[in-house]
Amino acid sequence: MRRLFRKGDRVQSKLDGKVMEVLKYFKKNLVEVKWFDLKSKEVHTNKVKEDKLSKAA
Repeated sequence: MRRLFRKGDRVQSKLDGKVMEVLKYFKKNLVEVKWFDLKSKEVHTNKVKEDKLSKAA
């Protein structure tokens, strides 16, 4: 498994530009990420493929 990111790294979604934080890795290049939603003021978690993410500045 190629791990491009480490736990706690800030990553950016290539699809919608959201900045997220890496929580943990799963098999098949899945990454669990969390982000803060400004509208609902809640923290959301989701599983995203590693290919859809890039390093955030």
